[in-house]
Amino acid sequence: MINFGVGKLIAVPTHLADGTAIATPTPVILGTMQDVSVDLSVEMKTLYGSKRYPIAAGQGKGKIEVKGKYAEIDGGILGSLFFGKAASAGVKAAVFDAPATIPATPGPYTLTVVPPNSGTFVADLGVIDATTGVQLTRVATAPATGQYAVTNAGVYTFASADQGKGVRQSYEYSATAGGQFWTITNEVMGYTPAFTLLLQSGYQGKNLVLKLNRCVSGKLALPLKADDFTIGDFDAEAFADPAGDLGYICLF
Repeated sequence: MINFGVGKLIAVPTHLADGTAIATPTPVILGTMQDVSVDLSVEMKTLYGSKRYPIAAGQGKGKIEVKGKYAEIDGGILGSLFFGKAASAGVKAAVFDAPATIPATPGPYTLTVVPPNSGTFVADLGVIDATTGVQLTRVATAPATGQYAVTNAGVYTFASADQGKGVRQSYEYSATAGGQFWTITNEVMGYTPAFTLLLQSGYQGKNLVLKLNRCVSGKLALPLKADDFTIGDFDAEAFADPAGDLGYICLF
C-alpha cells in the first residue's frame, strides 16, 4: 500500500506518575496532527574472525520511538501523558493590562480588581501608566505619585496626586470553575506515567494501524512563536506490557 497524510494519533493513559493504575482513563487525542514518525531500531551485534567481514550477526537491544507534531494544545497531553497527574477543576491564570481609572476626588483612591469566573486575587503582576507606559512602583503603604500599594484581597491604593489617571493592571488569579489544571510535583525518580498509543492512517481504501500497549513520554515541547502557530512536539517510547507484548501492526 501507499500512504498519504498523518492520520490519527490517540493515547489512553494507563498509569499515573506514582504507578497507580487508572481505572477509567480518558483517551487523549493529539489534534490537528502535522506529522508523525515511527522509528523502529535494534542494535546489531556482529562476530568477526580474522577476515574483514563478519561471519555472524544478531539483533541486540531494540527500541520503538514515536514522534509527533500537533497543533491543538490539550491539557491531557501535558497532564495525563507527560506528568501523569489527574486534573483538578478550576483555573489558575493571569489577567494582563486590564484598563482602569484611578478615582478622582473625593477618595479613597483605590481600585479593587474583579477576576474572571468569580475568581480570587492571588498576586500582583504590576501596574502601568496608560498614558506614558511607565511602570508604577509598588510600596507597602502610603504610596506617593507614581507608586501604588495592594492588599492580599486585590485592593490597589494610589496617591491622591494620581487621581483620574488611566492605568493598566496585571495580576494572577484563581477560580474554582471554568477549566482544568494539573499540579506539577517533584516525584521520586523511577515511577513513570504510562499510556497506550494507537496510530491509524489510510489512503485509497488501504489502512495502516499501529498500536503500542505501553508507552512513556520523555519529551514534550511547546515552541511558542511571535508570528506563527504553536506546533507542539511529543515523543514517546514503547516497552513491553506485563504479558511481554509491545502491540501490533496491521495493514488492511
